[in-house]
Amino acid sequence: MLSAYDQAAQDIINAGKFLDGRGLAPATSGNYSIRLQDGRIAITVSGRHKGKLTKADIMTVDATGKPLEDKKPSDETILHTQIYRLHPEAGAVLHAHSVPGTVVTRLNPLNDIILLGNEMLKVMPGIKTHDTSINVPVVDNSQDMKALSDALEDRFRKNVPAYLIREHGFYVWGKDMAEAERIAEGLEYLLACEMETMKIKAGARA
Repeated sequence: MLSAYDQAAQDIINAGKFLDGRGLAPATSGNYSIRLQDGRIAITVSGRHKGKLTKADIMTVDATGKPLEDKKPSDETILHTQIYRLHPEAGAVLHAHSVPGTVVTRLNPLNDIILLGNEMLKVMPGIKTHDTSINVPVVDNSQDMKALSDALEDRFRKNVPAYLIREHGFYVWGKDMAEAERIAEGLEYLLACEMETMKIKAGARA
């Protein structure tokens, strides 16, 4: 039987293969984590291709993001620890680089992307019908992770375990890795629909 850490590492490795297979892990982009019961966080190390992860590419940090091993965690570790701090129910976090997410946030200058009327909205916890809408927060990209986390602090939305970084990608979280993967896949679909709708509207105006 696997230890809690070994199981978390395997789940992160599997998530990398899952997201890479859907075009959501180009080059060495993205970072993934799981919160362990003892409060430690298992997270991907910096600079690894997420579709080719091994156990050596996973490490632990404490709840503040301080490394507990002689490895370098993702530069965006602070964004993971922020989610775990603000969302006690979160057990896993995924950050993926999304073409639709990049395009939609480039073309839409608003601080929220409104997604409505789509059956896939039911992938979000607590949503039981397509006849609704969600506002997914958008924050401007920055290489200053502290500034980025500060900008996010008051932007989280009820029943929307996700946010977008403009022209960058998205973060999602769930009670476990399986739920986080479902939300990532569902959000990518919703954003792809939004991107295609933008194309059709632009063509109709031309």
